Amino acid sequence: MYDLAPSNAPWFEHLTDSVRALGYAALEWQHAARAAAVEHGRFANVDNHEGKVLGTPAPDAPAWQSESLARRPHMLAVFELRTHYLNAMQATARGYLHAALVFASGAAWAVRQVQEGQQPSRVVMPMDATTRRTLVPGPTYGAGFGALEDGRYAGSRRLAGAFNRLTDCLHAGQVAEQLAEQDYLPDHEAAELHDLLDVAEGTADAAYAYGLLVEGALQFVLLGPKDAHHKATAEARAAAAVAAAHDRDAAAAEGGAPGGAEGGAR
Repeated sequence: MYDLAPSNAPWFEHLTDSVRALGYAALEWQHAARAAAVEHGRFANVDNHEGKVLGTPAPDAPAWQSESLARRPHMLAVFELRTHYLNAMQATARGYLHAALVFASGAAWAVRQVQEGQQPSRVVMPMDATTRRTLVPGPTYGAGFGALEDGRYAGSRRLAGAFNRLTDCLHAGQVAEQLAEQDYLPDHEAAELHDLLDVAEGTADAAYAYGLLVEGALQFVLLGPKDAHHKATAEARAAAAVAAAHDRDAAAAEGGAPGGAEGGAR
């Protein structure tokens, strides 16, 4: 079970949990997509055993189903499993791409919010209007690179490089989609489409890698709010200690004054 900040933790701890949850979701989809691809590939070059089994119909089968049929059970198993893992591979690839884009855009949103002086306790993401269950990737993936460089963030160049890689993949996917919609492609555009699809295929991995780097940048931009929170907490504790000491001194003075409880005892 993952560690979570307690309910009374400051806002930045809950924001960290929110971004991290997006990252864990993308990671689960990544594992599933890779596992499905491995299993599908395992059946690509299987040598089918040609042994046959004779399938006989039930005694009460109608005449048009009364014929015995020869079956190759291993070949049928391989075909059905290959189809199953192909469907699983396609479904998990789509899920991974979606979750990775949500992670990247959500983490970038969190960084920008902190840079603007906001204090969100959770990432705020658009939601699918139809299902109201699926998060939609935000429209912007930038994470305030100029402010990070001005703040001397050591990972700013690496972060910008990962962002450029992601935008290249997204652009390649958009152009490839436009080319694929054409009724006819000349040879040079067909070759271009192939190259674009190769680039676009890396979008999910690029988005996930970028999301991880943005998650690190979030911790950097949270250093200031964390320091301010710790100072405010320390000052509040010091003020509370001073107030408590003052109350004790006042109580002691009142108890020792003439006519007080202690004075009356004398």
